[in-house]
Amino acid sequence: MSFYSSFDTATVSSRSAHPDDHRTPFQIDRDRILHSAALRRLQGKTQVFYSFLVGEYDFYRTRLTHSLEVAQVGRSICAWLQKSSDLLQGSDGIDTDLVEATCLAHDLGHPPFGHTGERALHHLMMPYGGFEGNAQTLRLLTRTIFGEGREGMDPTRALLDGVMKYKTLYQEVPDAKNHYLYDEQSEALDFVHGDQPFPVELSPGKERNSFRSLECQIMDWADDTAYSINDLSDAIQRGFITASKLEAWAGASKLDDVEAGQVEFLLKAIREGKVEGRLGRGIGEHIRACSLEIRGNFMSELSRRYRYELVVDPAMEKRARLNKRIAMDLVFETPQLHQLDYKAESVLKRLFEVLEERYIKRDGSRAWHFLPQTVEVALDREDDEKVRARLVCDWIASLTDRNAYRVHQRLFDVGAGMGEFL
Repeated sequence: MSFYSSFDTATVSSRSAHPDDHRTPFQIDRDRILHSAALRRLQGKTQVFYSFLVGEYDFYRTRLTHSLEVAQVGRSICAWLQKSSDLLQGSDGIDTDLVEATCLAHDLGHPPFGHTGERALHHLMMPYGGFEGNAQTLRLLTRTIFGEGREGMDPTRALLDGVMKYKTLYQEVPDAKNHYLYDEQSEALDFVHGDQPFPVELSPGKERNSFRSLECQIMDWADDTAYSINDLSDAIQRGFITASKLEAWAGASKLDDVEAGQVEFLLKAIREGKVEGRLGRGIGEHIRACSLEIRGNFMSELSRRYRYELVVDPAMEKRARLNKRIAMDLVFETPQLHQLDYKAESVLKRLFEVLEERYIKRDGSRAWHFLPQTVEVALDREDDEKVRARLVCDWIASLTDRNAYRVHQRLFDVGAGMGEFL
């Protein structure tokens, strides 16, 4: 019995393929993402530590290495569920190529400078429809991933649904800081659900955003697994989290017996110099904490992707939350990171303001050429101010950390960039 139907493999338009192509639709999805410049650019984008400041510590994770790890965990979850769940026996199971593609794509839309960059762009784009990393991923897949021609990759319905963590439009939650889709993505939202309207109980916001396909749930837990284990390992290796700092943090925190035991485990790993190996074993535990349950909803008759729900052992979810809490308090809330966050926010703000005046508002007496010709051509033929803003935002979001910093230097540092023209 096939787990997927033509409903799941359908694309918005008839996707062209070589008549002798040996690949499945989901393998084509994965391959197009894997060979895209958008994926390669993640190598230069911040995961936890700013990629252009890593220096000698170049073994720390970037958005690209994080995405590769998420993809591996996602595939392993599929294999575990196929082996362990009675619900999948007799079927060919959850497609690992689809899950891998979803995991590889999940961070494609993230801008330079990590979540700081995302918050900064959201604030700057509020008059024009906001900025959200997940919505930007969707925009890449459907509109811009292949660059100059502003072309999307015409993904399958299942892939599009797999990366769609949030299903509320910006206009429905105007005060939201994140977790929304752009208003112009309503057609993609309708497409993934086969034009089925949301039932009343799935109101905009948290309820609707939590309604996800099985592959999306797998990707999200794989992301949480990689984030809560591997990023914590990086923070320890970098020295942001030491045994003394962790002990002091635990002493000032209200921890139950289970949480205190997890802290002791981390302290022992730090003291014995076995952080990566000890934490790495937790990945398997996170995978084996997964199981499936039957669910019923307005989509479950259309696709098996909505007949099953991923269930994660609450104890494992609690462990992941504790790891995230440690990282937030001992890494992200430190003066060192806040100083870099302030710098990153300032870089994006000044870049946006210059481009806003020139291309969005079209103020000024001189037509400065700040952007690549293909982007300028698209901007020049657009009369809609919001569309122009989205195109400018696309370009900024596509930059790596280093590229954003260098453009900022050329524009505002008197001595920077002159050697490029001598």
